[in-house]
Amino acid sequence: MDQLLSVKMDTNQADIDHRIHDLSSEKQSGLAWVKNHVDKVNQWVNDDGFAVLRGLNIVSSNQFSTILETIFGEPLSQYVYRSSPRTAMRNNIYTTTEYHCDQVILQHNENAYSNKWPMRMGFFCVVPAKSGGATPLADSREVYQNLPIALRDKFEQQGVMYVRNYGDIDLPWQEVFQTHSKHEVETYCNANGIEYEWHDDRLQTRQKRPAVAKHPQTGEKVWFNQAHLFHASSIDGQSSELMRTSIGEERLPRNAFYGDGSAIEDDDIQTINQVYKDATFSFPWHRNDILLLDNMLFTHGRQAYTGTRKVLVGMAKIVG
Repeated sequence: MDQLLSVKMDTNQADIDHRIHDLSSEKQSGLAWVKNHVDKVNQWVNDDGFAVLRGLNIVSSNQFSTILETIFGEPLSQYVYRSSPRTAMRNNIYTTTEYHCDQVILQHNENAYSNKWPMRMGFFCVVPAKSGGATPLADSREVYQNLPIALRDKFEQQGVMYVRNYGDIDLPWQEVFQTHSKHEVETYCNANGIEYEWHDDRLQTRQKRPAVAKHPQTGEKVWFNQAHLFHASSIDGQSSELMRTSIGEERLPRNAFYGDGSAIEDDDIQTINQVYKDATFSFPWHRNDILLLDNMLFTHGRQAYTGTRKVLVGMAKIVG
C-alpha cells in the first residue's frame, strides 16, 4: 500500500489502509463489479465514513455517473447556489473546483453554508497530478471535539452568517444560481431562507446557518460550516487587508460573521484552521480511483499540485 502523504498523529496507518480497497484482481468491468456489490460498498461508507475503490476498469465520466447512481441512488441533477467555479459534464457529473494549481483548497463539507447539502459524494481520478494534488480528508467529529470549548460553544449558540457579494471579484450571480433571471434568483432565495439585496445588477445575499450539526444516522455532533472558508482573513496572502481597506468590509466578495452579525476574530479563524490541519490526512491518487464519502462525517480539500490533474465529482442523497 502506498504511503500516505500526511497522517494526523492519532490515526493508525491501518485505519486508513483498510479503507482503500484494491480491486485490481477483479475480472469484471468496474460497473459490473459495483452492480454485484452495492450493499458491500454502501456498508463500507456507512461504517468507515469513506472508501476508496482502486483498480476498477472505468473508461468514462458517464460510467462513473452510472456507478454513483447504482451505489447511492439518484444524483444531484443541478448544482445551484454554488460557491466555486466548476464545469458541468454529462449525466450530473462536475469538475472539481477549478482554482489554479498553486492554490490550496481548505477542508470543507460540501454546501455546509447552505440549507441543502449532499450526504454522499463520489470523486473519480481521471488523471493524477505529477506531484501533489491529493484530496485530503478530515473527520468532522474530531474537529468538533478538538476545538477550544469556549469557541465551539459560541459558534454552536450563535451559528454563522454568510455574506456574499457577486460580480466583479467573486462568481457572478448568474453562475451561482444557474439562471439569468432575477426573479428566479429571488424565488430561490425566498424558498431557502436567504436574504437578498440588489444594487443595480449586483447582488448581495445573507444566510444564517448552524455551525454544528447532528449526523442523522450516528447522532454524533459534527463541525459543519464554512466560516473559515468564507471569512475575509482566508483571502490569499496580503490581499485580505488590502481588499478590506480598498473596497470596504461590506463589499468583500464573501465573509462570515457570527449569526448575530458580530465579527469573527481573525485569530479564531486561525485556530479553526489549525484544528483542521491537525486532523487532516491524505492518500495519493491513482488513475481510476473512486473516493466515496459521507459528506457530513468527513471534509475534503485539495493540495496544490504540478502537471495535469483531472478529478471529477458527483453528489447524491440531498438533505434539507
